[in-house]
Amino acid sequence: MKLSDKIAAYNLSHPFYTFEFFPPRTDQGFENLIPRISRLSTLNPLAISVTWGAGGSTRDRSIDLAGLTQSDYGIDTVLHLTCTNMVPGMVDDALRAAKVRGIQNILALRGDPSRGTEHWTPVDSQFTRGIDLVRYIRSSPEFSSHFCIGVAAYPEGHPDRETDEDSSLNVLKEKVDAGADFIVTQLFYDADPFIEWVNKVRDKGITVPIIPGVMPIQTYSSFLRLIKLCGVKVPPSVMAALEPICHDDQLVKDYGVGLAVDIIRKITATGKIKGIHFCTLNLEKSVQLVIEKLQWAGGSPIMKNKLIADAPGPMIHAQLATSSDLVIDPTTATNTATNALTFKQTLDPEPGRGELNNAATWDDFPNGRFGDYKSPAFGAQDQWGGTGFCQYEGLSEWGHSKSADDLTSLFLRYLHSEVSSSPFSSLPLSSESLTILPHLEQLTKRGWWTVCSQPAVDGACSTDEVFGWGPRGGYVYQKSFVEFFVEEKDLEMIEKKIEVEGRGWVHYFAGNLQGECRSNVPDDGRNAVTWGMFPGQEITQTTIIERESFLTWKDEAFSIWAEWASFYPPGSEERELLDSVRKERWLVSVVHHDYKRPDALWTFLLDGELPL
Repeated sequence: MKLSDKIAAYNLSHPFYTFEFFPPRTDQGFENLIPRISRLSTLNPLAISVTWGAGGSTRDRSIDLAGLTQSDYGIDTVLHLTCTNMVPGMVDDALRAAKVRGIQNILALRGDPSRGTEHWTPVDSQFTRGIDLVRYIRSSPEFSSHFCIGVAAYPEGHPDRETDEDSSLNVLKEKVDAGADFIVTQLFYDADPFIEWVNKVRDKGITVPIIPGVMPIQTYSSFLRLIKLCGVKVPPSVMAALEPICHDDQLVKDYGVGLAVDIIRKITATGKIKGIHFCTLNLEKSVQLVIEKLQWAGGSPIMKNKLIADAPGPMIHAQLATSSDLVIDPTTATNTATNALTFKQTLDPEPGRGELNNAATWDDFPNGRFGDYKSPAFGAQDQWGGTGFCQYEGLSEWGHSKSADDLTSLFLRYLHSEVSSSPFSSLPLSSESLTILPHLEQLTKRGWWTVCSQPAVDGACSTDEVFGWGPRGGYVYQKSFVEFFVEEKDLEMIEKKIEVEGRGWVHYFAGNLQGECRSNVPDDGRNAVTWGMFPGQEITQTTIIERESFLTWKDEAFSIWAEWASFYPPGSEERELLDSVRKERWLVSVVHHDYKRPDALWTFLLDGELPL
């Protein structure tokens, strides 16, 4: 059903809400997201939405997920569609795929720049802005009447543009005048400026529903990454409230829930906001708690009895066939009843109790580089499900490397906090990595460019200012690991040393651009390198290194080299260097299992009988 029609027919006493998901990066994450969506669907969202990666990078997974929720589970789904780097014909293919699957709602976006392009440039000249998608759909006899179209708005200004507010409002009005049926906004954390912006939108004569994007804060570190990536303004009061609790993940999450509730209450009290769009990051507990605290859970729209009738052949009350509210075909009736019986479950309110609650919360603290590859949120670092590693604003700091020595210097400057980011990290070196800084320096000076690492930790308090995570009252543990780029001759020396001196304590993965993977880890080996024990809960494992997660990260890491190279003109020394690094170097991940010895990994790599 079209979202605009559902909004018009909505008659509950509280505002409606929608949930946003992104297609997971792994098959296991995809499989685990479906029951998560099913559990959240018991909260009766008006619809859900599925994001679309830049350039159609998640095309198949986005369409598969949206088709599954729409066709198989009967949840009205909004498919995001962007024109960023979309090759000619891909828009038509996506719209047809959506139509075949019964999807009637499209969120038409220009899209975020794909990494490696300092400024966005269109591939298909027919689509350069979100309004072009709106106009195209509305002008197409094939799609115009089938789709309800939403567009994006940026109450605090588009992070990619330097235009004044009035110009931005004019652009929004153009999109609505072109045929948009509703507006979904960028997330925000300050209600007052948003309310003022809504008033200005209405003063422009824009009357379609405005659905504000709300994202509960999950962890302090992910919040910092997100606001930097999206250019979101945060009130000083929010940062002041977070700083004293930033080392207690549970308190941060609790604060995030409370802040979201306060913002929603304030903006809906104006009477001008009829619904909320929750950005879930593929996590469920915080969104569930927000809805429960608002006392919006438990209700459902008033459903009318419907006549089940076969479409073919004469009908006794033929005039009823024109009303979809009164007539339903047997197949749809069966699917609706089956889904209601299968997925209507009760969410446990207490953490640590029951299998269902465990499924809802086992990946609630997404610390570490990725987490568990089985999690629907695996690898997500930004609002749209991307990793957010490459930051364009850092290019002026990174300079113009023309030799391997220049790259070594850049990685050392990052370690020394002389640059605020690197192509592999949007934030400065973490406080825990600073505890192993001398070791990282030694490796980097050898031309082993470090990109991920962590020290060994043996039972630090979960509220420790450097190593702590999760709820208070617990203890956290880490095995030391380090990841770096090396030449093949160095990899061979490392492999020899592990074989001779590792004695079962050291495991490694190594991969290159050509798809080769070398390791001494069994094919089904899973290595938890970060875990925690908390009162009344099972052991929580937040970072796991195994073959699939390494290969996923490996592909991402080598794509960053390509995207970094694309900042520079073809044939330039900088581009030639970065391309050669991508083609010739190996990404290596080394873990030492003795977490009781803080220096175990570093003495192994830097000392021993076979010096490297």
